[in-house]
Amino acid sequence: VKMTIDFPADVHCDLVAYAEILGKGQDAFTPQKLIAPMISKFMATDREFRKARKKAQAKPAASG
Repeated sequence: VKMTIDFPADVHCDLVAYAEILGKGQDAFTPQKLIAPMISKFMATDREFRKARKKAQAKPAASG
């Protein structure tokens, strides 16, 4: 899925710096390539999100 997201300039600058540090000066990392793994990791470690999702998935489907 491709998304277009607007970031504040300071967040973009931080993402560029983060990518440069991870890539150790190489072009292997770009902010665009880092965003999905960062969000995925964030959601995977968010206890409240996991709890709510588990609860929502445990509910039986409504019959109709």
